[in-house]
Amino acid sequence: MSTRPPKCWPEAWLASVALIAICLISLGNVIVRYTTNASFAFTEEFSVFFLVLVTFAGAAVAARNNQHIRIELIEHHLPAPFRTAVYIVQWAMGVTVFAIIAWYGSVFAWQEYQWESLSPGLGLPNWIYVIWLPLMALAIIVRMTQSLIDRLRGKADPEIIHES
Repeated sequence: MSTRPPKCWPEAWLASVALIAICLISLGNVIVRYTTNASFAFTEEFSVFFLVLVTFAGAAVAARNNQHIRIELIEHHLPAPFRTAVYIVQWAMGVTVFAIIAWYGSVFAWQEYQWESLSPGLGLPNWIYVIWLPLMALAIIVRMTQSLIDRLRGKADPEIIHES
């Protein structure tokens, strides 16, 4: 039995709801297409949006649980002071990447809002889709920081099952 706490953060719920929405939209589209030879126009646009949301929300959950891909071999064989430095370097590199995503995503969302750009499929304002990019990048930064604080305080990493 796993001793990990349940993943009940807002990002986990957001990812779950988005994945359920993708499944329902796709299933409904398949059923309608095979029964009527017509297709829903909104399915691709919403599915792509929800897929991006699932990806970023899942990345935030993984960051909080310290389950992102990294070179654990180096971490486990270093003395404590060097391990701390590696943790900080990992965090700094991750924050740098997601801060760049948040910055340029914010600029992009603002431009989409100013230009009143509309989505090609449904004609909805594009900024509604794009605003989630910087928001979720900031959520990942927060979760990475929480994970770093836990690691620096010496809290053990959650039980991770590695499959080979």
